[in-house]
Amino acid sequence: MSTASVSALSVVVGDEELLVDRAVAELVAAVRAGDPEVDVHDLMPGQVSAGKLVEVTSPSLFGERRVVVLRSAQDLTKDLATEVTGYLRAPADDVVLVLVHAGGAKGKALLDAALKAGATRINCAKPTKAAERLEFLKGEFSRAGRQITRDAAQALLDAVGTDLREIAAACTQLVADTEGRVDEKAVARYHTGKAEATGFTVADRAVEGRVAEALEQLRWSLAVGTAPVLINSALAGAVRGLAVVVQPPRGIADAELAKRAKVPPWKLKSLRQQARGWSPQGVARALQVVAETDALIKGAGRDPAYALERAVIEIGTARGQRR
Repeated sequence: MSTASVSALSVVVGDEELLVDRAVAELVAAVRAGDPEVDVHDLMPGQVSAGKLVEVTSPSLFGERRVVVLRSAQDLTKDLATEVTGYLRAPADDVVLVLVHAGGAKGKALLDAALKAGATRINCAKPTKAAERLEFLKGEFSRAGRQITRDAAQALLDAVGTDLREIAAACTQLVADTEGRVDEKAVARYHTGKAEATGFTVADRAVEGRVAEALEQLRWSLAVGTAPVLINSALAGAVRGLAVVVQPPRGIADAELAKRAKVPPWKLKSLRQQARGWSPQGVARALQVVAETDALIKGAGRDPAYALERAVIEIGTARGQRR
């Protein structure tokens, strides 16, 4: 983005902090590329008053260029939003105004006024689908002038999770520490082991009846410092998810089922697969096990590691229970 391409008025719309921060930083950098001495005012609603707004947006006596970033514009008070709307009718020539708006109904009148005034809109919506996160991940490598195979990209996404900042950090690490096209072997070197040895992996293996693998992941997870209470919390969450899908109410929509199971809708498929082989009686026993384990970890027992190993074995046994 060149300084000539920066609009005097831009709106950055969305709720994904990483993308919003990048968009704002790119706008500021583009202005600074043409004027390194540009004055930047990056303000949150709590830092904005009518006087401050007039101060930062009034024409400069010396023709100095300024960038004014108003974050969380949807949270401005009604009076301040009116002040900004008034400014949009007669903006200063030496001011680049950037409004950051979450994109919801709150404060929409200000957003609409900015767009009507000719603002350049930059969308920064949070990726909600796995395919969107995969595209983001591949885009991180493209930004760095590198490539990653599709299988490697999926493996990295599986290892890191859904948080965009963590995905971006993992991509940065691989770009810095590898050469050429990134493949599954490169991803495995950095993200097999500790990244996979989480309470969630332990829980998944346990409810799937893969007890030996669950115990292996449990020992590794404890070895790298995962708190026992977090591991049991993951076990409890997995079992509660089973309880929802083993005998779902007739006619319930997937969105509501996912909400009750406290999982994103896309995870329902894997949750249903995990539920195969489980009976209501087995789930009831597993729920009892995680409750007992919680008490043992929080003081009723002396050895949290032993309590968790017992829980994994008991949950695996409960999977085949029919009465």
